[in-house]
Amino acid sequence: MSDATPSATAQGILQKFQLHGKTALVTGSATGLGAAIAIALAQAGAAVACHGNRRAAQDTADTITAAGGHAVALSADLAHTASPEALINHVTEALGQIDILVNNAGTIIRHEAVEFPLDDWMTVLQVNLTSVFQLSQLAAKGMLERGEGKIINIASLLSFQGGIRVPAYAASKGGVAQLTKALANEWAARNVQVNAIAPGYMRTDNTSALQADETRNRQILERIPTGRWGEPEDLAAAAVFLASSASNYITGAILNVDGGWLAR
Repeated sequence: MSDATPSATAQGILQKFQLHGKTALVTGSATGLGAAIAIALAQAGAAVACHGNRRAAQDTADTITAAGGHAVALSADLAHTASPEALINHVTEALGQIDILVNNAGTIIRHEAVEFPLDDWMTVLQVNLTSVFQLSQLAAKGMLERGEGKIINIASLLSFQGGIRVPAYAASKGGVAQLTKALANEWAARNVQVNAIAPGYMRTDNTSALQADETRNRQILERIPTGRWGEPEDLAAAAVFLASSASNYITGAILNVDGGWLAR
């Protein structure tokens, strides 16, 4: 019989979720889901580089520092192929090594598929997929040398479903899911875990129009088994888990945080 008390056991497992001494880069963390993830990682103890695509995620960094955490705000336009390397260099200069990479930045452009402009296609693929590969490749070099690291990609329900009028977005997010598995296969034996989170319908400013549309809101809620919109904190909690040592035996997984949407 173990001499460990229940409180000691609880303390032991909760310790696995702590991120003290770790440094994280969260792309697209100026607002919404990315901001929630960055703040949650900081609350778990990580120093966080908060990235914004067109402007530095200063508000998110300020929220973290006001709460006693350590954060820096950086900007880089991931629509340009040179930006990922510049961003990684800025993070390492500011905070040192990158232990946790969260590829959250993304964009969506809507057109009928038959009329979808090639320039828009290339922009979506660069931001949503190619930059994810570039950032993962660059960050993984240090992780593999140290024999430890976490990469978390933000996938989508459209990693599994086709959507309408968003062929580039669906293709990019399907690619994110497959890239996650490919990188996980190569790096698992060297203790670098690569996983993805596929969020469902989340209550953010980006979905405010859908929430305000009485008909669409009702249709969406009827389709979600839990009967509610997801909150940014729902996704952030999953990110903390995948960034922590509690998930060391999980790699190549796509974690659906969707209230059961895909189970229907």
